[in-house]
Order: sequence, then structure tokens, then C-alpha cells
Amino acid sequence: MGLFFKKKNDAPQASCGCGTGCAAPVESGDTGRMVKVLGGGCAKCNQLEEAAKAAMTELGLTPEVDHITDFSQIAAYGVMTTPALVVNGKVVCYGRVPGKDEVKDLIRKGME
Repeated sequence: MGLFFKKKNDAPQASCGCGTGCAAPVESGDTGRMVKVLGGGCAKCNQLEEAAKAAMTELGLTPEVDHITDFSQIAAYGVMTTPALVVNGKVVCYGRVPGKDEVKDLIRKGME
């Protein structure tokens, strides 16, 4: 009868891309870039962004990095400690600032 139950929507839901299978909606501001830095914009987050750009340049990739500062989007990735690095929708590092060489390795592994 449906008095106490919501009608099911049969349309497929887009996932947030966090890799955990959650059904968090994709935010409209998502550009779909391969590398993202999650963090509120502090000095450590900015260091990670610069390291990611330098690593991408050394790998011969276009150094385009999204810096996501909206905490609801960050939480959708399951990250509670920033800064975090996301490669191809998967969180590969969080809670610390890895060096450029480590970021390069994380990007290389994340592209596989």
C-alpha cells in the first residue's frame, strides 16, 4: 500500500567515486579530474597540492589537480583526517603530507 514506505526509485544512482560502493551523490562541482586533494585549504593541504602538481609534471601528465574544500564532499570519500590524496576516485593517502616522490608513486599505482 505504501503508507509508511518511500517509493523506490528504479533509476540508477551515481556514486561518489570513493570506491566503497556508497550511494553518495556526485556533486555538480566535480570536474572528474584524475587527482584530487581533499582539505580545508590549510598550509598542509596546499603543500600536498603543490607536491601532486610537481609529481604529475615529472610523470608527463597535465598538472591539473582539484582541491576540494567542502567538508560534505570530503566526508563522502570517507575521509575524516585531512589532507588526503585521491587518484582515480580512490583515496590513496590521508592525514599526512607525503613527499613528491611518494606522491609520484601513489599516482603511478593509482593509474593502474
